[in-house]
Amino acid sequence: QVRLVETGGGSVQAGGSLRLSCAARLHGTNTYVLGWFRQAPGEEREGVACIHTGGGSTYYPDSVKDRFTISHDNAQSTVYLQMNNLKPEDTAMYYCAAEPRAYSGTWCLLPNRYNYWGQGTQVTVSS
Repeated sequence: QVRLVETGGGSVQAGGSLRLSCAARLHGTNTYVLGWFRQAPGEEREGVACIHTGGGSTYYPDSVKDRFTISHDNAQSTVYLQMNNLKPEDTAMYYCAAEPRAYSGTWCLLPNRYNYWGQGTQVTVSS
């Protein structure tokens, strides 16, 4: 079974930081692309970061690439999203997602490429 559980959301002031965690129970015989996505009310779901469980390149959209960092702890089977210099426009529900693949690419920022999703954790940034 594949299960994803996000924690670490909360309310912060603009310029602050948050570290989101996603405990990922993955199938032992597969490698996965792991992604972080966000969705604000009335907006489309947006990819903010992705990484492969085997290592390699990470991907970010221009809106966050100088502020957000994705990482993966293989020993703890956890994917993290470090968010620095947060802005009010970062306010959204944040989700982690997993897709069994042998490699990653820029497509990993597309929500419709993922089969497994967590329930989300809310991030609110006040001005």
